[in-house]
Amino acid sequence: MDLNGFQREGVNPGEEDNCALHVKVHSPGSFTLMDTSDYVLNYALPRLLLQLSLIFILTHSLHVLLRRLSLPRTISKILAGIILGKTIFGNLSGEMQRRLFPEDDVLLYGLSRFGFIFYMFLVGVKMDLSMIWKVGRKAITIGLGASFAPMITAAIMWAIIAPYFPLYKRAAVSAVLRIKSVTPFPVIAGLLIDLKIMNTEIGRLSLAAALVADLVGKVAAVLLNVYRVYEQSSSKSLAWLSFIQSFVIITSVLVGTRPLFSRIIRRTPEGKPVKQEYLAFIYLAIPFTAFLCTNLGLQDYYIPFLLGLAIPNGPPLGSTLAIKLDSITTGLLTPLLITNFSLWIDLADFYDIAFLKAICMITVGGVAIKLVFVLGPALLNNLPIRDAITISIILSTQGIVQGAYYDFEYRSQNIDGETFTLVIMWMAVLAAAAHLSVKYLYDYSKIYRGYVKRNILNTSRNSQLRLLVCSQRCDDAAAAMKLLEATSSTEAPTQTYALNLVELVGQATPLIINHGLGQKNTSGDTLSRQIIHLWQNFEQQYSGLVSVQAFTSISLPRFMHFDICSVAFDYLTSLIILPFHRKWNQHGKIIFESNVQRTINREVLGAAPCSVGILVDRRKTRAEVSVHEERQLYYHVAVIFLGDDDDREALAYAMRMAKSVKVQLNVVRVVREEKENWDSVLDREILRELKMLSREQNNIVYREKLSSDGGETAMLVNSMADSFDLIVVGRRHREDTPLLVGLWQWNDVPELGPIGDILASADVNKPASVLVVQQQGLQVNMLI
Repeated sequence: MDLNGFQREGVNPGEEDNCALHVKVHSPGSFTLMDTSDYVLNYALPRLLLQLSLIFILTHSLHVLLRRLSLPRTISKILAGIILGKTIFGNLSGEMQRRLFPEDDVLLYGLSRFGFIFYMFLVGVKMDLSMIWKVGRKAITIGLGASFAPMITAAIMWAIIAPYFPLYKRAAVSAVLRIKSVTPFPVIAGLLIDLKIMNTEIGRLSLAAALVADLVGKVAAVLLNVYRVYEQSSSKSLAWLSFIQSFVIITSVLVGTRPLFSRIIRRTPEGKPVKQEYLAFIYLAIPFTAFLCTNLGLQDYYIPFLLGLAIPNGPPLGSTLAIKLDSITTGLLTPLLITNFSLWIDLADFYDIAFLKAICMITVGGVAIKLVFVLGPALLNNLPIRDAITISIILSTQGIVQGAYYDFEYRSQNIDGETFTLVIMWMAVLAAAAHLSVKYLYDYSKIYRGYVKRNILNTSRNSQLRLLVCSQRCDDAAAAMKLLEATSSTEAPTQTYALNLVELVGQATPLIINHGLGQKNTSGDTLSRQIIHLWQNFEQQYSGLVSVQAFTSISLPRFMHFDICSVAFDYLTSLIILPFHRKWNQHGKIIFESNVQRTINREVLGAAPCSVGILVDRRKTRAEVSVHEERQLYYHVAVIFLGDDDDREALAYAMRMAKSVKVQLNVVRVVREEKENWDSVLDREILRELKMLSREQNNIVYREKLSSDGGETAMLVNSMADSFDLIVVGRRHREDTPLLVGLWQWNDVPELGPIGDILASADVNKPASVLVVQQQGLQVNMLI
């Protein structure tokens, strides 16, 4: 027996056996092996390290190239396996390929399968069973169409075509029919995330339908397993025992462990992390329950998946598990499974062409059946034909879960090598086709096309002003409330939609919670509840002047702009107010900077269906005043007017603010002698209206300042920064205007424009808050 290996079963110590199998683990090093005929690759650990290195380098390199063609990451993983496997590397250097990836290598397969078990556990954690009762009629009917119809059709097809195949081929046909009928939730979620449409209307409906279809499919799989045992067993009592076993397992895991997890949550103080002992217990429970699966005749991921379902999603427990396990599982171990089973694909080894044609027909037929039975319910629910086709394609895609099922059948010898190669290639083709088709059919950049003139300038001066205010922190909400306090007027009440942005952690389905309909915030986030309470108190304080409807968006940060634009579109808002990504303390030092918030701001600026304002809050850098004094003082507002659409929108908003007797408005027009054009005519028109108001209202002052270049303009802007509470400016200006010459090159934050950038970088002695406004009028979806 070797210290580096294990003795073969059935051979006693000390006995000679030429057939003894030694698994060598640790290599003594290349220099030691130079004098022998041994190789480093004959040792399991260094071979595994080299395998992982090659797989991940090749996979990520291929993805960098293929993502420009809008191909999913699954294609890169399959191609990496084909290159490193029998098809390419095996034909170029068969001996080296067999040494590097031997067929009896249990370490690589075991590691990849271990990752898949944890992946299915995380899928269970992120799936919210309570969503079944909230998804609505559309999602239920579409989900049932995606699950029941393909399963019933597959059973009918199997009964018809089974006699035409020899006995040794029937297991493969049965497996392909069964796997083609499933609709895995994680595959659908992955496709929507890759296409960046998870938070769109189609994305939400597809996720809800996939949740229904996946749960129905899993229940049907359990019942099918019981029926198969009943048919194949000579003792009917054994079938009943199998049914009771399945029922006991599901009940014990879903119901029995729930109190344990609830107790862990109760013992975790609010705002504190879950104790490491609890997490370690759950980590150990995953492989142990997988071990139970293998001994009960179930697939190894089955009980870990149920265990994940039993864990309450969201903070503190579900979100903590997702954060700690997601990177290593989804980013490292799970992709290894796809590449690992792709290693055994041999595109040059096809001999039973007639049988493979039959498999192709079954595959195409299965996809067509699912497309039809999803399309039908979608059309019956009055979805547009283009959207119905898109959902049908989304729910018909294939990915890692189907690949894992095929791999399991292949290693169980239910599927032969050439059939396995064919179904994996079909899986890759269908995944790529779904990705490209949905990207073509559902272009989210066109959602708001034609939604024009939704801005303040084109809103009647005496009509209700609709604003969407976004916040992630209490500071964001407080700054927006100060702005709304100045905006509110008895002549034109303000309707505010307050959208609280919460990062999606510990669940897979994004949510928009409408608190005005009595919906509760299920995120469990203390900060979120505080912000909602702030808005409720604000509405009570300014009853009759401001009406507030609160929402909470729970989403991945990269998709939050979809929710913002969706709420603005649905509620016909004229202006979206976003918080700036930087915060200062009273000494002028930056204490908070969020790249996530900055990305959200840039995305909203490029896709919003109405005007957008970025609020740079500098209140904390101002000298402290009492609450009573603050309420009695005037709110001094200035507008720096250079001209163009955004400046006119900024001035229109400031003129709405000037209706409040507590607001002192100063409009400074920066001018230079130049040839008149159409924009200057529009500028003169709105300024003429302003001058008329200044003669009627004592709280409006209009001035003109001369400037010859960007340097003089910057000096003028800086001189105003310490005289006002709020300065409102436009974001975009013509680059050829002489008033901004030289300022574009020093623009550190492009989303603020040159004037806003100057004010946002002002020092502690100039603590004016800034509202940078972009008009969204005739041109929609303008990029930054």
